Amino acid sequence: MNRNELRKADINLMVVFEALMLERNVTRVAEKLFLGQPTISAALNRLRVLFNDPLFIRVGHRMEPTARAEALIKHLSPALDALSIALSLSHDFEPATSKMTFRIGLSDDVEFGLLPPLLRALRQEAPDVVVVVQHVDYWRIPDLLAAGDITVGISQTRGLPANAKRKLLRRMHARVLRADGAQHPLTLDEYCSRSHVVVSHTANTRGIADEWLDEIGRTRKVVLSVPQFSSLPSILAGTDLLAGCPDYAATAMEAWGNLHAEPLPFETPALELSMVWLSITDTDPAERWLRARLEQHMGDGGLAH
Repeated sequence: MNRNELRKADINLMVVFEALMLERNVTRVAEKLFLGQPTISAALNRLRVLFNDPLFIRVGHRMEPTARAEALIKHLSPALDALSIALSLSHDFEPATSKMTFRIGLSDDVEFGLLPPLLRALRQEAPDVVVVVQHVDYWRIPDLLAAGDITVGISQTRGLPANAKRKLLRRMHARVLRADGAQHPLTLDEYCSRSHVVVSHTANTRGIADEWLDEIGRTRKVVLSVPQFSSLPSILAGTDLLAGCPDYAATAMEAWGNLHAEPLPFETPALELSMVWLSITDTDPAERWLRARLEQHMGDGGLAH
């Protein structure tokens, strides 16, 4: 292979090209790479000269890749992954002095229940690092990892890409939240007859609890669907509404003082909370440090293996 061809290339141009293939929009690429739109446009012009091809054709608000661009990315993405891994081996990570920005994806319940103790620990060990949290659910994690918007995600997971790695952090159990001050646990009949709030990021009025109830031939009455767990303490206050959430989020919400959490009044299976990242960041010292801290503060002891 002729290595002299590499003298014509600029790695920064390849990064822009990969970002354009993912985003198909100059504005979003500029935001993602923290560059101005004129800089991205100039890079695209240089790429077109380098590869002797238009590479992208504007269709409406999107930039659709040409056949040559589709062929190029199949070779460039693995090459950029390999280069990133090689460069990561050339430096150590010192948390006490680092000013790195880490981008992590968390589901809403994880952010509410498990993020605060992690941040307190990071402030002690790495006071100058910046943590950017993006909301994720299991169906968004693959795209956000592929786009580089996050380097690690924590949620329930399924359908992961082949180059993703997964580590179980904890097995979580459902709890029912109530603010009515009653001293006795809910019976199954009470649970089914009371009005419920469902947390759904897709504006659904059915949740996993409804699937569990289906299995025992029961139903419940859902009167409200909201997009995030963090609104539950204020919504439930002063009402007889019920809401379900994972045990760690329920514990955090009980700290507000007006809520009580208890197990559901029927048998429910445990769910798995996992950490997911791409193999490209597996050996990066900074990312390995971050994953170790996520496991330490968001995992559940010996279950995280």
